[in-house]
Amino acid sequence: MRGIWTTDHIRQAEERLLAGTLEGALMRRAAHGVAIQAAAMLDEHAGAVAGRSAVLLVGAGNNGGDALWAGAFLRKRGVGVAAVLLAPEKAHTQGLAALKRSGGRVLSVEESPQWIASADLVVDGIVGIAARGPLRPDAAALVDHIAAPVLAVDLPSGVEPDTGAVEGPAVSANRTVTFGARKPVHVLNPERCGDVVLVDIGLSGELGEPDLFQLDVADVAAAWPMPGPSDDKYTQGVTGVAAGSATYPGAAVLASGSAVHATSGMVRYAGTSADVVRWHWPEIVATGSITDAGKVQAWVAGPGIGTGREGKDVLAAALGKGVPVCADADAITIIAHQPDVLDARDPGTPLVLTPHDGEFARLTGSPPGPDRVGAVRAAADRFNAVVLLKGHCTIVADPDGRVLVNAARGSWLATAGSGDVLSGLVGALLAAGLDPWLAAGVAADVHARAGQLGADGVPVSAAGVLAAIPDAVRQVRALKP
Repeated sequence: MRGIWTTDHIRQAEERLLAGTLEGALMRRAAHGVAIQAAAMLDEHAGAVAGRSAVLLVGAGNNGGDALWAGAFLRKRGVGVAAVLLAPEKAHTQGLAALKRSGGRVLSVEESPQWIASADLVVDGIVGIAARGPLRPDAAALVDHIAAPVLAVDLPSGVEPDTGAVEGPAVSANRTVTFGARKPVHVLNPERCGDVVLVDIGLSGELGEPDLFQLDVADVAAAWPMPGPSDDKYTQGVTGVAAGSATYPGAAVLASGSAVHATSGMVRYAGTSADVVRWHWPEIVATGSITDAGKVQAWVAGPGIGTGREGKDVLAAALGKGVPVCADADAITIIAHQPDVLDARDPGTPLVLTPHDGEFARLTGSPPGPDRVGAVRAAADRFNAVVLLKGHCTIVADPDGRVLVNAARGSWLATAGSGDVLSGLVGALLAAGLDPWLAAGVAADVHARAGQLGADGVPVSAAGVLAAIPDAVRQVRALKP
């Protein structure tokens, strides 16, 4: 798994590393990485490196120093470099001297707009990971003149480094060069960061345990269950689906079909939509009641069951079976308004909750807010459950504090019924015996891939996402190192 560290941990690690490193060595190493990416972007977007122009937006401190040193390195490649000093009196002394020695130009804020507007590349070195809040008005005014691609140093200025939140003017980068380790902003707001390039500055030995995790394709491929020579329909995990109603039969079809397309050797459906589920998925064993469904290894409960007494009875029955439960949609609303339903849950039985923002607000009493990771982690602890917060960037928290972040693959999943498809995937992986936290994270990854593949560049329905699940699993296995 790919580790992600908060800025506090990054700064502490940097301090330990700096204590045993020659002064200025780390900054020049980092700046050299910035310069390499800047040259690559000039070549990609402007067709050449030498003879092209770059403008550095330089703030105070080390982040501005990285930009200035990178400018000095670019001058050696024949790039015309001009630096706009937003706080001249606080500019990094050695970096500024290096830029001037290389022949780089220093601009005042007043004369810079025309330079920024005509540049082939803009390097954002306004603020670093210690900064909080949006861009100040003078910096925001300069950013408005940018027409060229933007390379951000460590993070796009104005974006909160630990939450990815944007609460005012901020930079949107085409590429971000970060140093030593990825920070939360890089996975929580990938749209602002663009492509993220990690430069090794020797920090790994000082970092300690990550604060967040991100699955890579090898993790997903390794976790996804595949049948072996001794498997049968029962040993692969039997998934139970309690979903749908006369009003929402589609929820039953989507959640059940997702489990079929995932990994389950067998799917049992229980509910009033049994006939329509059989029609769509003849391989499913369908019955009208959860009490008649037979033995399963996990239940998906909630999509389309309603929030009245009958829905509550269905959820309580699933929770009382002593197997892992993925509670989605109406089940989350029931838990929010009638929390006593959780009394039916056997102590220690895994529970996965999969709310979107509105359901999360009902469940916890407040929306996730800008610190989505903190909010989900607190909810997981409160309900002693894995909580998967759906959204453009999916966050999965375990009660033990572990957090997975699943980066977005576009906005294709913003369609009715998409969550029902996800719940079926989670349930199938729970039935196969995966750790609930990992099951939720792996399901979110394959769900996002299916959305991207099903869309193929145009909006897609939940049925299209469902149909693309096998292709998404094939993609994962094909990309496995």
